[in-house]
Parts: sequence; C-alpha cells; structure tokens
Amino acid sequence: MRTRKMVAGRSPALTSLLFAVAVFSAVFSTGAAWAQSDGTAASEATVQIPTESAGPGLAPFSEEAPIPTKSLWDMVLAGGPLLIPILVGSFVLMIFVFERTVSLRRGRVIPGPLVKRLLLQIREDQLGREPALERCEENSSHVAKVLAAGLRKWGRPAVEVEQAILDEGERAANVLRRYLRVINGVATVCPLLGLLGTVWGMMEAFNAIATSSAMGRPELLASGISQALLTTAAGLFVAIPALIFYLFFVGRVDRLVMDIDSLGQELVGLISGESLQDKKAGGSSRSKKAA
Repeated sequence: MRTRKMVAGRSPALTSLLFAVAVFSAVFSTGAAWAQSDGTAASEATVQIPTESAGPGLAPFSEEAPIPTKSLWDMVLAGGPLLIPILVGSFVLMIFVFERTVSLRRGRVIPGPLVKRLLLQIREDQLGREPALERCEENSSHVAKVLAAGLRKWGRPAVEVEQAILDEGERAANVLRRYLRVINGVATVCPLLGLLGTVWGMMEAFNAIATSSAMGRPELLASGISQALLTTAAGLFVAIPALIFYLFFVGRVDRLVMDIDSLGQELVGLISGESLQDKKAGGSSRSKKAA
C-alpha cells in the first residue's frame, strides 16, 4: 500500500518530466531540420544584379549574390552563452507547469462524490466516527486529510475541531503552493539573464570598436548587437508565460483553499460537541412531543 501511494504521489512529476523532455526533443529536432532546410535554401536562393548598377569607380557587383537568411536554430546558437540558462529555465518551467496542472485539478484535490456523500451521511446519522474516518484515510486527496483531522476530534468542543481542521488545512495549502516559487523564480530570473546578455553583447560591440578600425565596418558590431537583442527577446519570451502561469496557479490554489475551508467549517457544524448535544436535545424533544 505504501509503495502504491509513493508511486501515485510521484507520477505527476515523472509525467511532467517525460513530457518536457519530449517537447524539447521535438523543438530541437525541428530546429535542426529548419537549420538544414534554410541552409539549403540560402545556398540556392540568388538574386540577379546587373553589373551596370555599380557606381563609378567601384568594382562591378556579382551577377548572382546569395540572399542572406538565418534559421531559428542559427539564432539560438548566435545568442551566446547566456542563452543556455534561459533555455534551461524554459525547460524547468515546462516541467513544473505540467506538474502543477495535473496536481491542482479540482477532482484530485476535492473529489466531489466523496465529500458530498460523506457530509450527507454524517448529517443524516448514517455514518459514525470510525467508518467516516476510515473512508477519509483510504482517500489520498487533500480535502480527505483535512476532514480526517476533524473527524479525529469527533464530539470535542467546536474550538478543538476547528483548530485541528485549520492546522491540517494550512499543511494542505503549503503542499498546494509547492513549486509555485520555482515558476515565479523563472519569471524573475529570465529577464535578468536577458538583460545581462544585452549588456554582455553591447560590451562586445564596443570592444570591437575600441580594438579595431570599425568605422565604416558595421559587420564588426553586428555580432554583439545581435547577441544582445536575442538574449533579451529569449528572456522575455520565457518570463512572460511564466508570470502568467504563476498568477493562474496562485488563483487556483486560493480558490481550492477557500473551498476546503468551507467544507471543514461545515464538518465542524456536524461533529462538534455542541452540535451533537443540540441534535440530541432536538431528537429528545421531538420524541416527547410524539409521546
């Protein structure tokens, strides 16, 4: 039973890792294919330039000049070393986004049939403490753990039952918020890496100006400026979806925590000592009236 629970608990992370590896493999294979096809197209694509178009005193143009093209794969390679941690950040983002998408499903956190049937049977006195607790312990959802903590205080004062539910609910909320800091970290760090790549590329560009006669030779500056723009674009390209996913998951966790707390408060009103005494007093009064 323990092995089965361990495997079930690790399955979302393992599935998300395999999913991210598959997506990245597809992206890189597609990029390599684009690089090969674009290189072939660049070698075949030519433009006819008449020699008469050359200005006076200048050498005539070549009759067939290749049109310069650049594939997505070449752009990734031209991004420089700082593009590697940005790609790693995107890989990490895909893993944890997929894992949180699976783990934060409502049916996984708050299974509706279990909760509705459990509370209904307790309300109608069809389920006692031990059967209800056993049913919750058999379920691995977060709401079942919270309700089980309250059921262990069956018949105690409402303050004790509520405190037990709040303590377990806090632990469940911490588990639900797991890995959200990683997503937020990707959203925060990737733009900084892109900015660092921009500064690094501009340093290389100005270094080319300082160490060579770069006046009138823009090709010496193109590499540094291209690296600066590519790293900035890559950092933003990863950080914007990461921030969107972070805000989405935070909102979902807050809604789930509020729903769990509402169900816990409903359970307090059913199993606390005060509620049981009121129910017993109401039953005895009805029996006296019937007599």
